[in-house]
Amino acid sequence: MNNPQTTYLKNYTVPEYLIDSVALNFTLDDDNTQVMSRMVMVRNPASVSSAASLTLNGENLTLLRVVLNDDTELTEADYSLTADSLIIHNVPQQHSFVLTIENTINPKANTALEGLYLSNGMLCTQCEAEGFRKITYFFDRPDVMTRFTTTLVGDKDRYPVLLSNGNNIHHGDLDGNRHFVTWEDPFNKPCYLFALVAGQLECVADTFTTMSGRTVDLEIFVEAHDKDKCGHAIQSLKNAMLWDEQVYGREYDLDLYMIVAVSHFNMGAMENKGLNVFNTKFVLARPDTATDFDYEHIEGVIGHEYFHNWSGNRVTCRDWFQLSLKEGFTVFRDQEFTADRTSKGVKRIEDVNMLRTRQFAEDAGPLAHPIRPEAYIEINNFYTLTVYEKGAEVVRMIRTLVGVDGFRKGSDLYFDRHDGQAVTCEDFVKAMEDANAVDLTQFRRWYEQAGTPVLTVSQHYDAAAETLALTIKQHCPPTPNQTVKPPLHIPVTVGLLNPDGTAATDEVILQLTEAEQVFTFTELKQPPVVSILRGFSAPVKLVMERSLEELAFLLSYDSDEFNRWEAGQELAGKIILGLVDDLQNNRPLQVNPIIVTAFKQVLAHDWTDLAYFSLLLSLPSETYLAEQMRVIDVLGIHQARELVLRTLAEQLQAEFKAIYTANHRDESGMFDAGAIGRRRIKNICLAYLSKLEQPDIQQWASAQFADAGNMTDQMAALSVIVNSAHPEKPACLASFYQQWQAEALVVDKWFALQASSSAPDTFATVQALMEHPAFDLKNPNRVRSVIGAFSQANPVHFHAANGQGYAFLADQIIALNTLNPQVASRMVGALTSWRRFDSARQALMKAQLERIMHTPDISKDVYEVASKSLV
Repeated sequence: MNNPQTTYLKNYTVPEYLIDSVALNFTLDDDNTQVMSRMVMVRNPASVSSAASLTLNGENLTLLRVVLNDDTELTEADYSLTADSLIIHNVPQQHSFVLTIENTINPKANTALEGLYLSNGMLCTQCEAEGFRKITYFFDRPDVMTRFTTTLVGDKDRYPVLLSNGNNIHHGDLDGNRHFVTWEDPFNKPCYLFALVAGQLECVADTFTTMSGRTVDLEIFVEAHDKDKCGHAIQSLKNAMLWDEQVYGREYDLDLYMIVAVSHFNMGAMENKGLNVFNTKFVLARPDTATDFDYEHIEGVIGHEYFHNWSGNRVTCRDWFQLSLKEGFTVFRDQEFTADRTSKGVKRIEDVNMLRTRQFAEDAGPLAHPIRPEAYIEINNFYTLTVYEKGAEVVRMIRTLVGVDGFRKGSDLYFDRHDGQAVTCEDFVKAMEDANAVDLTQFRRWYEQAGTPVLTVSQHYDAAAETLALTIKQHCPPTPNQTVKPPLHIPVTVGLLNPDGTAATDEVILQLTEAEQVFTFTELKQPPVVSILRGFSAPVKLVMERSLEELAFLLSYDSDEFNRWEAGQELAGKIILGLVDDLQNNRPLQVNPIIVTAFKQVLAHDWTDLAYFSLLLSLPSETYLAEQMRVIDVLGIHQARELVLRTLAEQLQAEFKAIYTANHRDESGMFDAGAIGRRRIKNICLAYLSKLEQPDIQQWASAQFADAGNMTDQMAALSVIVNSAHPEKPACLASFYQQWQAEALVVDKWFALQASSSAPDTFATVQALMEHPAFDLKNPNRVRSVIGAFSQANPVHFHAANGQGYAFLADQIIALNTLNPQVASRMVGALTSWRRFDSARQALMKAQLERIMHTPDISKDVYEVASKSLV
C-alpha cells in the first residue's frame, strides 16, 4: 500500500454541511440493489468554511445519477468521482437544498461484510464504523445526525421480511409479486446506526412494560431452524430493560425493539437504533447446544447493545477518536448488569483476568494506544481491548472516586445535558465533575496516556508508634510516541488483616496522585497483612514483595473476593515460573508443597458460591504467565504448569474425586447459581483428575460425554478427552460432529477445541480442519474457531520452534486480506509481540510480518497493524 492516509484527532473540524433529513429507497436484489437517497442539506452554522463544493464519502458504488433540488440533473462535468468520494463542484449557496443520489451495489460480492451484504441468503448491513459509505454517498461521520425514513422494496418470496430502524409506518403490495415497507425513525442518528435486514426469517415475539406503563413490542428474527433457541435471548433483553430502568433510570424510547441473528458477522453485535444485528453466537441458545458460559455471555452482549440505546445512540460520539465514550461506558454498564445477575466476585475476576491477559499485552506492545487514540489509518483497528475494556476500567475508577450515588448523579446529568448530541470523552468527565463538585483534571490523563502503570509498594511497621507506612511509587513504561508520562490519579483500595485473619481496619480508598506517596495507618498493635488494590481498583500492575506464606495466608483469609483469588494466582504463578527457571538451568524439578497445602485448605472450606470456588482452584493461564516473563519461554511455561497440575491431581485426588462425585448430577436446563456452580466445580475437578491418565477417570470422562444432557458437561468431558491420551478420542470427536453437524455454533466449538489442543499432533489436525467441508474462510466465526483458536489460544503449538505456526498464520492472513480485511487484521495480532520471544522465534515471526507487508494490494487494515508491529 502506497502512503495510506493517517487521520489525526488534532485535525478535527466540524462538518461544513448537516443533513436535516434523509429518505432512502432500496430496491433489493442479491446482485444489484438500487439505492436512492434524498437528502435535505443545510449549511452548518458552526463551520467557518465557505467552500462551494461538497464532498461525500462513498466506496465500491456504481453511480447512476445526481439531482439538485428535485429538478436539476447534474452532468459528469458537475462532479468528480474518486475511489472513496463524490465531489460536487458547485452546490447552491442558499441555507438549504435537496440532493438526490441514485446508485447500485452488489451485496453478493461483498465478502468484507461492511455495508450491505449477503449472509446465508439474508441481506443485512453493518455500518459501524464506516460501512454506510459502501451503501450510498453520504457524510459518513458520527457527528452528522439526521432523521431517517427508509423504504424497502423486494420480492415477496425472496424477501418476505423487510426491516429497518424505527417504526413501521406504511406497507403494502406492488406489482410483479413485490411488496414494500416504509420505516421511520423519529430520533436523529448518525449513519453508522442505520440498519437494513431482508430475507426469509421467523419471528419470536414478546412484550415489555416500561416503568411509565408503555408496552414495547420485542421481536427476535432468526432462520426457521433456530426459532427454538431464542427464549433465553428474549428474556435477557427484558432483564436488561428492567435493570437499566432500576439502576440508571433509563427507559426505552420506541414502541418496537428488534434483534436479528446473522451467521456472517465481523463483530459480536451492533446497536443500530431499534434494530440490533447480532452474530448468531450471541443470540441462539438451548441447553443442549450452548454452555453456561454461552448463556451468561448472551445475556451480557444483549444487555450491552440495549444499554447503547442511551450510552451510544441517544448520546453518541463526535468522532471515532471518542469511541471509548460509548464503548468503555457501555462495557462498564454490561459488566455491572452481569455482576448483579450472577456473582459479583466471579464476574470481576473474569473481567480482570481477560484484561490482564490480553489488554495488558496490547498496552505493552507496538500497537499501544490511549483509550482515546490520537491517530489511526483504519478505524476498525481501534475496536480494541484498550478502548473497550480499559475504557470500562477508567469509568469504574470514576465511580470509585465519586461513589455510587455520585456516579448516578453524573450519568443523569450527562444524559440530560447531551441527549441528541454527538459529544466527547471530555463532556462525560465534565458531567461527572459538575454533578459532584470534584476536580478530575489530573484524572483526564487516563484518556491521553497509553501503557499500563506500575505501582511499586513497600511497607514499614513501627511497633513503638503502632503505625504502618505504605510507600507507593507509580510509573508508566514508555510506549510508541509517549516516552515521559506525568503521574496519574489512581484510586487504590486497601484493607489490613490481623494475623488471625480478622480485619485490622476499615477498608479505605487511597488517592495516589504523585510519583511517590506515603500513606500512614495508625493504632495497629501488631504488624498487619496488607490487602492492596482490592477489587482491582485500578488497571495497574502491582509490584510488592510477598512471601509464599503470606500469599497462602491471604488465599485463606482475605475477605475481598478478588484479592483472595489474586493471592492464589500469585502463589501459583511464583511456583510455576520458579520451575521454568529450574528447567532453563537444568535443575531438578520439585513442586513447592505449600501450594498443595493451600489448595487443600481451599478444598476443605464449605463454599456457597461454587463458581467462585472453581476459580480459586484454577491456575494462571499459560498466556498470563508468559506476560510475566521478560523473554517468553512457551515450552517451559507449558511443562512447568503441567507439572503443577499433575502434582495437585496426585496429592489431592481423593478430594477431587469426592467433589466430582458429590456434584455430578443431571441438571440440564437448570441455570440457577447452584446448578451452574455444581457443573463448574465438578468439571474443574474432572480436568485435574484427567492429568492422572487413570482408566477409571477416563471412564468417568467417557460416561459424562455420552450421557450429558447439556452442552456444558458434554464439552467439558470432550475437552478432557481431546487434551489427554484418552483411547476414545477419535471416536468421541467423530460422534460429536455426527451429533451436531447441523448446528453451526456447536461445530465452531468442535473446531476450536481441536485447534487449541495441547496434543502433539495438533498442527497436523489444524491443517486437516482447514480442508474440512464445514470450514469456510468467508465466515468470521469459522475463521476465529480454527485460525484464531490456534494462533491465540494455543501458545505451545503456535510458537513451535520450527516456525510452522507463524507461516501458517501468514498464509491465512494473506488469503483473508482480499476477502475480509477487518478479520485479517485481527489475526495479525498473534504476531505483534514478536520482540518478547527468543532471538530465533523473533526472526521467524518478523519474517512473516515482512512477508505480509509485501503482499500485493495489502489492505489498509492489515497494513496498519503489520507496519506498526515492525517499527
